[in-house]
Amino acid sequence: IMAGSLIKITETTVSSAVSSVTLTGIDTTYNVYVVQYSKVFMDTDGAKNRIRFTVSGSPDTSSNYNRCSLQLYTNQNNYVSVSTGQSYIESLGLGTTEPESDYGTLYLFSFTNANEFSFMTREQIQTSSAPETAGDAGGVALQVTQACDGIQFFANTGNIASGTFKLYGLKK
Repeated sequence: IMAGSLIKITETTVSSAVSSVTLTGIDTTYNVYVVQYSKVFMDTDGAKNRIRFTVSGSPDTSSNYNRCSLQLYTNQNNYVSVSTGQSYIESLGLGTTEPESDYGTLYLFSFTNANEFSFMTREQIQTSSAPETAGDAGGVALQVTQACDGIQFFANTGNIASGTFKLYGLKK
């Protein structure tokens, strides 16, 4: 993305444990929105960072999320991962201290169009104490025709201990 094309809408920095982080502010101002998260740690070892889209500020908990991705590892086989009919999008397991953090960029498409599905692409990198580096790249569709206005992060167990979460609009 070229310098100056991202317009920051909101930023949340977590420094003590929270159950979730919600970024809202998606409207018709931009066609594409970008979320960047960095140095995300959980308070429970092995917990996974999960994502849901929001509608009127509340997470869509329906079982309508479909995801596919390519997961790449430095110390094991790579593979294609697919999940359908899920009520969330899940990342790889995280830890509680360096280097077991999560970094990623999400591109959000068709979020404000109530006549289309909402789509997301994801690129993320994680490290573990093994040490191992893992990358995940793929796409998500929330197969419901509704307008979405944001994104929520939460842990599958425990809380988000720390991290920075930013929402940007991509200039037209």
